[in-house]
Order: sequence, then structure tokens, then C-alpha cells
Amino acid sequence: MQNIGIYIIGDEILSGKREDKHLSNAIQTLKARGLSLAWAEYLGDDPARLVASFKRSLATSDLVFSFGGIGATPDDFTRQASASALDVAIVRHAGAVAELEAQFGEGAYPKRVLMADFPAGADLIPNPVNRCAGFSVQSHYFLPGFPQMAWPMMEWVLDTHYSHLFNQLILIEKAINVYEAGESQLIDFMNEIVAKHPDTKLFSLPKIGANRKIELGVKGEESAVLPAIAEIKAGITALGFTWDDC
Repeated sequence: MQNIGIYIIGDEILSGKREDKHLSNAIQTLKARGLSLAWAEYLGDDPARLVASFKRSLATSDLVFSFGGIGATPDDFTRQASASALDVAIVRHAGAVAELEAQFGEGAYPKRVLMADFPAGADLIPNPVNRCAGFSVQSHYFLPGFPQMAWPMMEWVLDTHYSHLFNQLILIEKAINVYEAGESQLIDFMNEIVAKHPDTKLFSLPKIGANRKIELGVKGEESAVLPAIAEIKAGITALGFTWDDC
């Protein structure tokens, strides 16, 4: 399965001036299609850091969505940074120009048309709200920072280009609450589970409160998760700790 990642870009996110909502929506959008997020990265409006990040992910086969920074104001660097990461020029995309002209007429000039300047070879991502297109290069998809635009654009990309990936793997998660145990007491046991069930991903989430407990579980395909969680239950019982299902 192809890894899927997202960039969320903007000083306003890192400063707290605006609250990010892209991460939670991306998780749910992917989940509805039987997909999951492998990584997420927040980036400020820093050209050098943007170029370095894009170079790193463009060197992989990851499917990547980038939110923000594709406007034409002096604080928007995503278009230029993606072109630099690819070592290509910025060129005016005829299809993006046509979209802007259809929406704004003569008002597309002289400034709005700057939003049609993409890295050479980029493809257009239609914007259903105001026709200011996003763009794609390789398996990277660059979207506006505005959720009402970016979210349907992400869905369009997935449904148009990646429906063959939908629901290939049906992943489940099973866990128990282990009471009055510290993680240090369970590390050796958890390592045994990891070694014996490599097709699952183990997680341990301690919860501090009046009653100390750890949510201990595994996720993965059902055929791998069910025997792993059964062994976890038996092992925790053998260690003398009480537990119940989450």
C-alpha cells in the first residue's frame, strides 16, 4: 500500500492565529475510503525548509497532499518551493488561466493570473469554489489553505486518480485496559508480542488518573489482529494484572 502523507503550511498555524483542521479532516477523508495517513508535517512560510521537505518526499513514491501557500501574495512560497525542489521553472498553466478567466473575466488580470503560475509540467486540480486551481507534480497534490476549497479538491484527487487503492486492506484495532500496571512492567511482554506478531502494530497508551491503567492493543488486518489480542489477554492474565476490553 502506498504511503500517504500531508503537509500543512503557514505561519498562522504555527503561531496559533488559525487552528488547523486539515489533519483531522484528512484522516476522516482517507478512512472513509479504506485508506490511512502515514505521516503529517507542519511547516511555516520558510522557503528553504519548504524546498528541503518537498525534495525529501518527492524522492519517494508517497502520495502527498499539501495544504496552503499557493496564493500569489509575498508570503506564499509553496509554488516556487515545489518548482525549486524539482529543479524546474515556474510557467503559466493555460488551463489554470482559462479557469481564472471564466471566473473573473478581465478581473483575472493583472494579479489573479499569477495564481496560474505552476512548476513546469504540473497538472491542474480544479477548484469547485472559485476556480483558482491547485496543481500536482508526480504524486504530490498542492491545495489551497482554505478548508472549503481544499477538502473537496482532496476528495476529487482521491476519487479521480486513486480509487483503485480504496478498501484494499480492511484494518481493525483491538485493545484492552490493563489496570494498576506501569509500562516498564510490560515492556518485555510487549516486545514478545511485537516479535511474534510482526504483521500487527502494537500500541500502549497509559492513562493517569485515580485508577492507573494502560490501553494496550494492536492494529492491522483482522487475520493478524485476532490471534495477537488473544495472546495479549492470556499474557496479561498470566502476569497477574486485571484487564477488561476497551
